[in-house]
Amino acid sequence: MSGIRTPISTLAATAQPASTEIPAPLIPLLSSLTSIIYTIEHLFNKIPGSPIIVRYIKSSYQDDPWRSVLELFLLAFAIRTVLKGRTRGEGEGKSFIKLTEKEIDELVDEFNPLPLADDPTPADSFTLDTVPIIYGPNGIKVKTAANGKTLLNLATPNWHGFIENDKMKQVAIETLGQYGVGTCGPSGFYGTIDVHVKAEADIASFIGTEASIIYSQAFALVSSAIPAFAKRGDIIVADRGVNFGIHKGLQISRSNIKWYAHGDMKDLERVLQSVERERKRKGGRLTKKFIVAEGIFENDGMLLDLPKVIELKKKYKYRLILDECQSFGMMGAHGRGITEHFGIPATEVDMILGSMANGLATGGGFCAGSQVVCQHQRINSSASVFSASLPAMLATCASAAIDILKTQPNLMTSLQANITIFRQQLSKLEAGGPGSEQKLISIPSDMNSGLIHIFLLDPPESLEDEELLLQDIVDEVSNTSNLLITRSRRLRSQEVFEPEPSLKICVSGYMSKKDVESAGKGLKAAIVKICGSE
Repeated sequence: MSGIRTPISTLAATAQPASTEIPAPLIPLLSSLTSIIYTIEHLFNKIPGSPIIVRYIKSSYQDDPWRSVLELFLLAFAIRTVLKGRTRGEGEGKSFIKLTEKEIDELVDEFNPLPLADDPTPADSFTLDTVPIIYGPNGIKVKTAANGKTLLNLATPNWHGFIENDKMKQVAIETLGQYGVGTCGPSGFYGTIDVHVKAEADIASFIGTEASIIYSQAFALVSSAIPAFAKRGDIIVADRGVNFGIHKGLQISRSNIKWYAHGDMKDLERVLQSVERERKRKGGRLTKKFIVAEGIFENDGMLLDLPKVIELKKKYKYRLILDECQSFGMMGAHGRGITEHFGIPATEVDMILGSMANGLATGGGFCAGSQVVCQHQRINSSASVFSASLPAMLATCASAAIDILKTQPNLMTSLQANITIFRQQLSKLEAGGPGSEQKLISIPSDMNSGLIHIFLLDPPESLEDEELLLQDIVDEVSNTSNLLITRSRRLRSQEVFEPEPSLKICVSGYMSKKDVESAGKGLKAAIVKICGSE
């Protein structure tokens, strides 16, 4: 544009062949257009920076004319957006109704917001009313009323009596005096203290992994560790029987979830083969692939076939996330979990998740694995980054409990002996059990599991009626046998797969054999009384 001064009439005349002349009526029009363009160009050239704009337009048009068209369109759209009001002015629109101040006040007074939560259903109220309250210290013997009778506690996972252990009590008192109650900060923000580092080292050494990371709550561990590694587009193959915490972790990860039948290794391989066929057919990119399962399943006490899972994970190139929140401290010769139970090195499992609340009677959870796995969680796991770190006395008590498990293998022997005694008392009521007594129950829990779930063989048609029947058994053993047991607590309508109602029993090796035998007989009598045919 700059430097062009030739009138358009002259250009038009010179551009025509010699035999062509511009019609006389058009000459004044062309002269006027030329004058207007010249004036606009003259004014534009007075704007500071105009030569730069001209050069940019010439270069842009020469290299990519379509870009200039697009930029012109975007400029026009931006100008239109700025000049146009973002919202309609008051009183605009065909359906606009102008209200007086009085009418507005009346509408505000009549507004009734929806409640934050619905009123409790009868089932909710029943659940709340039947939650026992422990008066005084928890342990093997407890009271559920201030002046009530003492009950044998079969509701708490106190596998080795660590709750009552004098050494652990002394460690807790000493730590409380030195470190105080809490840390008041997440692990990554001045919440990590020396006893945390020692507890992580003790756990890793005990299990047999490179490293471990501790969390302040086991549920948060499970629901945070999974999405720290699995993301959208990744593939997770999970057992249908996994616990609620795992379900939350899978949901948060937004991965592609594939389910296999609970405890069925043939179906697991079928699903793995199906995933591989689908990947080859679609020619999709390689993604991270995980198998997620539990060592001892929280919902029924079944044992995972770990050797077969390890074989399949290697065959199909998967990583294994193993939740040992129930089995750690309860399974194996020294309580290391199902890796020790099956004689498999812990390094064969990519991630081992465990509960220190269940296994060590302290609090919190841990993830054991390689250095890379643990370090990654310190900056990518939401529960590790945002939750206050574990109180110091829980960390020192965890280290003390591990020392006890290392030096007293007889604890595991006592636990297994009590499990066997308890199961023997109920065996005649089990489907397929010995004797001619009426078969009333099913116990899918592993014979070595201290966590025992008891299901009714012929339950009522509705879940509510089944829960009521199970609660009758709970009340019966409390009144007649001085036992504290519990029903499995579920978040109905929130579970991906609704577990069946069951009685949940936790056997402890700290109980006397006489107490365990008496507890088994008392529970058997209650089941026969409530569920048996007259």
